[in-house]
Amino acid sequence: MGKIEWAMWANEQALAAGLILLVGGIVGVAGQFRGWQFAAYAVAAGVFVCLLEYPRGKRSKGTSVERTGQYCFTVCVKSFGPLTRNYYVRAFLHAAICVPGGFMLATVLGCVCLGIASLIYLGAAVRGEQWEPILPWKETRKPVGESIKNPPQNPPPRPPAEMRRKRLDDLEGAAYVNPISVTANEY
Repeated sequence: MGKIEWAMWANEQALAAGLILLVGGIVGVAGQFRGWQFAAYAVAAGVFVCLLEYPRGKRSKGTSVERTGQYCFTVCVKSFGPLTRNYYVRAFLHAAICVPGGFMLATVLGCVCLGIASLIYLGAAVRGEQWEPILPWKETRKPVGESIKNPPQNPPPRPPAEMRRKRLDDLEGAAYVNPISVTANEY
């Protein structure tokens, strides 16, 4: 069985938590709930978490699929170096960010989701995973091998010589012999 890459799951969980925190904060500010200052904080925290978590990290297998438009966010996240590459830092950062969201009902769900993402990041950090950016790579051409230089003369499929279509110059010779007897009214 393959090794589970926990950071991939934590990234998806944290991105969803950031969106939930953002929406909960918008609802809290728009509704002018009691303690709406926590909702304003949740809007800022949700935007920060979404910007931090939008770029996916490279998988160890190499089968990474980047999100649409993640390149500019990848450059920004990569510029912070070990602060964003280390999953211990991300785990404690998310845990600290989610605490104020627990003081208001509109942001509690985002707070809980971000806390779960923090625990998953902590598990990924304990297993030794770290964030590697998915950067565009230039395709390098490999040198052509000796056997590939001379392609086959006949395109596939290549039927046996006796089965190939005969020339129409000789009409009798071009006709095929049907191996199955055909008779009228066999019923």
